[in-house]
Amino acid sequence: MLYDLPPVTRALLIANVVIFLLEQVPSLQPFLIVYGALWPVGHAQLAGYTAGGTALVAGFHVWEIITYAFLHGGWMHIGFNMFALWMFGGPIEHLLGAKHYTIYYFFCAVTAAIAHMLVAWFFMPNMGATIGASGAIFGLLVAFGVMYPRMKMFLIFLPIPMPAWVFVIGYILLELFFGVSGYESGVAHFAHLGGAVGGFLLLLYWRGKLPIKPKRILTR
Repeated sequence: MLYDLPPVTRALLIANVVIFLLEQVPSLQPFLIVYGALWPVGHAQLAGYTAGGTALVAGFHVWEIITYAFLHGGWMHIGFNMFALWMFGGPIEHLLGAKHYTIYYFFCAVTAAIAHMLVAWFFMPNMGATIGASGAIFGLLVAFGVMYPRMKMFLIFLPIPMPAWVFVIGYILLELFFGVSGYESGVAHFAHLGGAVGGFLLLLYWRGKLPIKPKRILTR
């Protein structure tokens, strides 16, 4: 099944799983979190201690807007994200091609990180580190809704088939409600929304739907 996936999706899946397994090594986990997770801008935080008792102080580094998307907080976290990557990534990569798909995935991860950092800066200054590929995954979800709008989908807790575009809009509105209401406060809802909005805008740009036009219009 893994070999049936297109190359970039397969590589992303393998990379996420390998890095998650490295997170399970006690001596590596603190360093991966300190230097790989997305930390708030503006102030350092005590992130833990090494086995020798040395304090690990974490702060924002620019590479974290990419590396955070390869770290996960548990088996369920990575399980859901990798299932979604497997389900949505392959069809989207087939349509966009490897180059555009790679740009799209990491662009969504970056816009998710930026959205999360802005919300943390203005409204949640004491927020800790953020990890997970969910922002990029929400970008893939939006792309799936745009490219396969009539494909039938359903939520696990609401097994009613609906067109993909309805599913995507409903899921995004649900995330917006969770983010504004503070429900599930441990989840980076605005990162999810940032990935979704960033992905949608990039698709509009590639299709020539924005005032700024690409050199080559993407017709897929």
